[in-house]
Amino acid sequence: MILTLNNGVSMPALGFGVYQTPPDATTEAVQTALETGYRLIDTAAAYGNEREVGEAIRHSGLDRDEVFVETKVWISDFGHEETLHAFDKSSGKLGVDRIDLFILHQPLPTRFDLTRGAYRALETLLSDGRVRAIGVSNFMPEHLDALMKEAGVVPAVNQVEVHPYFTQPEVQAADAGRGIVTQAWSPIGGITSYRGTGAATSTFDDPVIVGIADAHGRTPAQVMLRWHLQEGRSAIPKSVRPERIAENFGVFDFDLTDAERAALDALDTGIRHGPDPRDITLEAYGSPIPEA
Repeated sequence: MILTLNNGVSMPALGFGVYQTPPDATTEAVQTALETGYRLIDTAAAYGNEREVGEAIRHSGLDRDEVFVETKVWISDFGHEETLHAFDKSSGKLGVDRIDLFILHQPLPTRFDLTRGAYRALETLLSDGRVRAIGVSNFMPEHLDALMKEAGVVPAVNQVEVHPYFTQPEVQAADAGRGIVTQAWSPIGGITSYRGTGAATSTFDDPVIVGIADAHGRTPAQVMLRWHLQEGRSAIPKSVRPERIAENFGVFDFDLTDAERAALDALDTGIRHGPDPRDITLEAYGSPIPEA
């Protein structure tokens, strides 16, 4: 399944993420994903595994143009010149001349001047042909509004926490209103399993999700990923286990009914499990990104 971004670039809807994947496990996991059929790989400078992602792509035997690579600039590298250099660091580690999608990893509300400078750098990289598309991550509607007061290019993607327990309808509406693809991180709610908020269950054990999965002879993870795809989102599940990597890719041969999708939408608790983007500061979250 392919999504067409607002600048005409094609991007696979289902990708493979490597958040929290240790570098020594990343190459094998990405190689397994590419062998399974994934053609979108999501990483980030802050993950510390860009180099291993690049190694896996080079060893896959696939042509570079067959793999859509996206990575993210960490807040410590925000600012126009700093972000231009962040591209050099990421492209050097990935071993590529061009990055398919280059993303600002977080807004920086207390230093939005640096956020704007970083995004101007993304626009420069896009104009120069060094990236094919640019985007943002964890931007709330007010951050998009503030960015677009000066930006000349609308982000192609906004990567945010979305799963049945946290659907962020206001963010999705703000994205849709500007033609921005919402890309879901933690799309199957893995974060609900290890970051407690007092919920009685994780998404994997939710009776509604389990019931829909049983009705289709599928797993809860497959149902949630199918939900994302049918609602027009991109999703980037992660795993290092070959059987899970394959399971998460097996979502293209069944459909959820409108009623089933509505039942999944209704599970939203409004409770965020990841950090609140409004609280991100250099003092609390800044960390230097090594050179290539």
